[in-house]
Amino acid sequence: MKLFYSPTSPFARKVIACAIAREIDTQLELIPTNPHVSPPELTSQNPLSKIPCLVTDDGLALFDSPVICEYLDSVENALPLFPGHGGQRWRALKLQAMADGVMDAAVARRGEQAKPREDARDAFMARQKSAVERTLAEWEHEPPHKVTDIGTISVACALGYLDFRFAMEPWREAHPKLAAWFEAFGAQPAMARTVPA
Repeated sequence: MKLFYSPTSPFARKVIACAIAREIDTQLELIPTNPHVSPPELTSQNPLSKIPCLVTDDGLALFDSPVICEYLDSVENALPLFPGHGGQRWRALKLQAMADGVMDAAVARRGEQAKPREDARDAFMARQKSAVERTLAEWEHEPPHKVTDIGTISVACALGYLDFRFAMEPWREAHPKLAAWFEAFGAQPAMARTVPA
């Protein structure tokens, strides 16, 4: 399998962390890619020119991290990261959706910060920051569970991206329960081996 990725993308980190957690990461050929320049090797597989993009062994191109992670969950026979049914499944999927929303907001805000200041841009960035803050507050109220699944991996990747790109806005002091969860969960190989640098 080939994975077009950027080492700073929290969505690519989520995919790689899932592969590590399922012990199939050696089956991934990692292809560093800058999607902003729309390289033909990426756009021939993903016309949206977005990463991560996984090309399976039979040539099927998959994109959007939830789809890729679910595909990886079907490879081999390791314990699944997507619970099959019931409350555990819906909680994991809810956490993934929340975490993906945090990553979307943080990535969008990061992209806008380098542009000239203007009222509309400032308002957009403020909305993104508020969305992240509300989600952090909810996770503090009800920290993620300790089971390794798609939800907890996604939350850890979102928090790691905040550390990586928004270090001047520390979140731990106001969210001690969430910080304690993140410290413990971050020690797992899937997270420790994928910390952005």
